[in-house]
Amino acid sequence: MRTVEASRFVQATRPVIERHLDPATILEYEGTFSVLDVEETENGWLVTGSGGGVLGADFEFVATEDGYVYRQAGEAGPFDEMETELSIAARDEGVEVTLRSSVSLGVPLPLVDRIAAWKRRGELDRALKRLATDFE
Repeated sequence: MRTVEASRFVQATRPVIERHLDPATILEYEGTFSVLDVEETENGWLVTGSGGGVLGADFEFVATEDGYVYRQAGEAGPFDEMETELSIAARDEGVEVTLRSSVSLGVPLPLVDRIAAWKRRGELDRALKRLATDFE
C-alpha cells in the first residue's frame, strides 16, 4: 500500500467550498470516472462511476468534520484497495484543500504499487486544479 498527498489553496470561504463539493463532483474532478449514479445510504453515499465504458467502480463516501473520506467499494475497479481523505482547512482568506490517498493494486510485483500511487497522485492534482479553476 502506498500513500500520496496533494494540497492546493483555493480563494473561497470554507462554507462555499463545502456547498460546492459533493461526492459526485469530487469523483468527476479526479477525471478518471464519469458519475453514473449517486445513492444516499445510511452512512453516506455510494457513487457508481464508469471509466470510458470499459472500467466501472463503486465508491463509498462518508462526510467528516473536515470534508470526506471515500474508498473504492467491492471487487470492481482499478485498485485492490483505495481510500482517500479530503480535508478543508481555513487559511488566510481562503482554504487549503488536501487530498491524501492510500492505494494498492494487490499484485505482488515490484514497483506496481509505486506506479499506482504515481497515477493516483495525478488524479489528486487534477481534482485540486479543477476545483481551484472553478473559483478563479
